[in-house]
Amino acid sequence: MARGEIQLLDLTKVFEDVTAVDHVDIDIPAGEFFSLLGPSGCGKTTTLRMVAGFEQPTSGRILLDGADVAYTPPHKRNVNTVFQNYALFPHLNVFDNVAFGLRRAKRPKDEVRERVGRALELVQLTGLEKRKSAQLSGGQQQRVALARALVLNPAVLLLDEPLGALDAKLRKELQLELKALQQEVGITFVYVTHDQEEALTMSDRIAVMANGQVEQIGTPKDVYEESATVFVADFLGVSNLMDGEVTGRDGTALRVRVGEVELRAERGEVATTGPAKVVIRPERIELEAYGENGAANRLPGMVERVVYVGAAQQLVIRLATGEQLQALVQNDGAPLEWEQGTPVRVHLPPSALRVLELRQALADTTADEG
Repeated sequence: MARGEIQLLDLTKVFEDVTAVDHVDIDIPAGEFFSLLGPSGCGKTTTLRMVAGFEQPTSGRILLDGADVAYTPPHKRNVNTVFQNYALFPHLNVFDNVAFGLRRAKRPKDEVRERVGRALELVQLTGLEKRKSAQLSGGQQQRVALARALVLNPAVLLLDEPLGALDAKLRKELQLELKALQQEVGITFVYVTHDQEEALTMSDRIAVMANGQVEQIGTPKDVYEESATVFVADFLGVSNLMDGEVTGRDGTALRVRVGEVELRAERGEVATTGPAKVVIRPERIELEAYGENGAANRLPGMVERVVYVGAAQQLVIRLATGEQLQALVQNDGAPLEWEQGTPVRVHLPPSALRVLELRQALADTTADEG
């Protein structure tokens, strides 16, 4: 088994009368950038804390490279954690902050100097060794925390929303840096976030969590384009969720009625006919001139609102069925054809329509633990 492989087997954590993590099974291969994604209270941080050793599971196993470490103290696990607040020592300079763990382990001075220098070079902080943490920007402090964790050569690096305190522009920059750093060092990263864009940008795979359970595990493309449940479709990015009624099958496509219109949907699967949710992403909706005759999967509507978001323009459209949809039109510099109050015909391509069963309700995010 490769170094840094994690297996969570039937992992459960109960706090008094609250089940924060509910029979979770996750396999994370060595060297993967794996994200736990979900809203506050979904159990992602509690799961991470159990892997780190800061919480003990109520039941279940945590295997690190095949060995069960569920009840092993944190300092005896070959993992390290980077927190949102970084937890730097304010009275120490950058070098001493990074060297702290090595000195506690009584490593030789020459080794400490070499390993700290290499860690600072990895996070692009060479030359700032003598600065105190209070003299650093938020992004630099985050890099110091990363270097302090990486200098100990852990098999697994756990990251608990480490970019949460940074401004939006810096967060985007560091997302790319973090992924590049993970690929360079080659160790397993387990990353906790509630930010969908963050998870999509950096992860090899994502576990979407709700109510202490894993709703879906897959690549960013899988969970975004092939959402398995209503919760995943609604939580991950912007989705248009319409109430529909599955009436049967037409070859490889499902027939689903939305209002008085029957649509063909080529994505998703349902066990029986009956009520369902029909999902389409805003960027997959196509707008046509009102009254234009054409093929199926067209619905009349009215543009209620136009929102300029820079790279695209977001249109809020009210369908004749009463449903409200969001459509995304890329900004190519040309004047927008669809203004507020414009009647339109909305094309919902069968290849972009996904049908989901209603058995999965939206997550209740009132749990005490994140």
